[in-house]
Amino acid sequence: MTTYLSDTEKSLPMPQPPEFASPSHERAHVKRRLTAAVRLFGHYGFDEGISGHLSVRDPEHHDRFWVNPFGVAFNRLKVSELICVDSRGGVVHGDLPINPSAFVIHSAIHGQRPDAHAAAHAHTLNSRALTALGVGLEPVDQESSAFHGDHVLCDDYAGPTVDTEQGTAVADALGNKRAILLRHHGLITVGSTIDEAAFWFISFDRCADVQLRARAAGALRPMTPEQARSARSGFGDPKLAWYSFQVLYDHIVHLQPDFLDE
Repeated sequence: MTTYLSDTEKSLPMPQPPEFASPSHERAHVKRRLTAAVRLFGHYGFDEGISGHLSVRDPEHHDRFWVNPFGVAFNRLKVSELICVDSRGGVVHGDLPINPSAFVIHSAIHGQRPDAHAAAHAHTLNSRALTALGVGLEPVDQESSAFHGDHVLCDDYAGPTVDTEQGTAVADALGNKRAILLRHHGLITVGSTIDEAAFWFISFDRCADVQLRARAAGALRPMTPEQARSARSGFGDPKLAWYSFQVLYDHIVHLQPDFLDE
């Protein structure tokens, strides 16, 4: 018998995130996902020399997080090169140094947001252009509605973020939002998984590109608040972000399988 959509629950057939037999199994999984996210950032051109870092909280030692090391290109990073950092900034696993900015930003976010198991930050062209205009993301399409009422523009700028007070200020400004635009700086997104945080970042940057192109062509015609809230209920779903990253993960594994070298 044919089953029609009207006869079923109208929801997307998305799988559930995996469950793990032990913290070590989960750690291996999140390290692969973290490295894939860094490679995807390189693939999408989010690199800017030594700038940019992504992190995920360790599944066993919650006062530690895994992060890409200082001075390794996004397009060259391998799982074996990830470093694990403790709450004081000490590298407890790995042979490479940490970017001081990575420590002060990510330690503050992880410390203040128990729900934010992962965070992503880069100095992308689109995020910097948006903040140069002093504006946030408008709900001009379905994808951008995911950030409607769920991102903030931080106007404060006190130079490169290299001390703990600056990191705390960033985390304070982020509050309970999923994204923050940093004036003269770049973009940060967070999520309950590295999959979610990385997808929100990629999606936000593409939405910023759409907004900048539309604004250059003419006056913006964003959604009404009612339309934005309606669209956000679907496109802002964290489960959709997680699943969308799985497609990107498969793609980067196909293109650059060497990153899995452990």
